[in-house]
Amino acid sequence: MITLKRFRALEAVMREAGYGTIFDWSESITPATTADEFAERAIYVICNSGMMNRIAEPIFERCMVALREGRSAETEFGHPGKRVAIDQIWRQRHALFAQYQSAPHNLAQLQELPWIGPVTVFHLAKNLGTDVAKPDVHLERLARRDRTTSQTLCRRLSRATGYRIATIDTVLWRACADGLLSSSAYEKHGWKAAFRPKPFLARQKPTFEPENRGSEAAQPQNAGE
Repeated sequence: MITLKRFRALEAVMREAGYGTIFDWSESITPATTADEFAERAIYVICNSGMMNRIAEPIFERCMVALREGRSAETEFGHPGKRVAIDQIWRQRHALFAQYQSAPHNLAQLQELPWIGPVTVFHLAKNLGTDVAKPDVHLERLARRDRTTSQTLCRRLSRATGYRIATIDTVLWRACADGLLSSSAYEKHGWKAAFRPKPFLARQKPTFEPENRGSEAAQPQNAGE
């Protein structure tokens, strides 16, 4: 089981390696306050869905430049489904933001947005300040080993640490994504086989932007369904 002691050990290694920013970033996320900001966060999640962040990030930036200049995302993004969804969200952003403001933590309503599915809706909700975990492949493996769900795992550690549920999720995901913790090894063999601090610390310090972008400013997390 990922106990408080084990999480603190993981946290200590991540902070030593220069990952302290993700804790601060996740703890300070605030809801979108304008239609443009709401649309930007949704578009960020769409760009990252099913794609490595280092690839998705520049695509997202180019799309936002195009949209602000009055051009279609099609001029910068070749994915047929995503570019249509991005254009629709930007075009309808004022109406969509008004709907969001009427029920800011309604995941079912967020999932009605184009290209936002049953997993990516948690990514978007997190980036909008809702305190939830995204049940992506890494979190699901960790939860299965602990015979629980991603939400329950993160909620338990949230209560023990004082961090937000979303912060626990972001930290666990980043640890798995960057090789400090192997989710597949944890699911099959447990903590001792999965926790790999020495090779992790031996690598160069990261230069990431914290996970949920858009505003999740330098964000570190979960792309894709």
